[in-house]
Amino acid sequence: MRDDDVLGAAFRWLNDPLVWNGTGGILARTVEHLGIAGAAVLLAAVVALPLGVWLGHRGWGGAWLIPATNTSLALPTLALLMIFASSGVGFGNRPTVIALAVFAAPPILANAWTALREVDGSVREAARGMGMSRTRSLARVELPLALPLVAAGLRTAAVQVVASVSLAAFVGGGGLGRFLVDGFATRRYGEVLAAAVLIALLCLVVEGLLAAGQRLLTPVPLRTGRGAVARS
Repeated sequence: MRDDDVLGAAFRWLNDPLVWNGTGGILARTVEHLGIAGAAVLLAAVVALPLGVWLGHRGWGGAWLIPATNTSLALPTLALLMIFASSGVGFGNRPTVIALAVFAAPPILANAWTALREVDGSVREAARGMGMSRTRSLARVELPLALPLVAAGLRTAAVQVVASVSLAAFVGGGGLGRFLVDGFATRRYGEVLAAAVLIALLCLVVEGLLAAGQRLLTPVPLRTGRGAVARS
């Protein structure tokens, strides 16, 4: 099939009202896609965020944490899905959520640890000099200062997960990846191209919304200078 034929087929597919509605339509698949991604990021954050904040606050783990998280990113998510599918975890959305949570945890953990370690030591000393306990200093002083980089880790993980949810279709899961798998299976390459464009657009929308949310959650004095932390 020529490139212009694929583009035309993709355009026609996207303009077909039937593919947008129903339980297997684009709108329903998009909601399912975001639900899987949200569950995975939430699961990863529940585990990795407190651990990263605690280790960073205590100053522990510097020799192994970053190398370990970087190494874990090399673990293929699809390989995890296949392992889960062949084990007791089974097929469908549940193994996808678990595998993507494993994928999302490293950037959340690493950014949380780095954010706490980058808080100026003199600020900690000042807080302690004012009679604050370690816990109060962490909650009232260190976390607000660390928030931009912590949020950047969540943002990075979320966008990566949204892009990777399409792998769920390979183990019987849902989301927009179903159109990719079904399109390849039936040789409807226009559908494949259209689905890929939809996934890319969804990633861009999530990126934009999270960037705006990160800015809103960042204290005003930190929105410039040090607060304008680039995504890692």
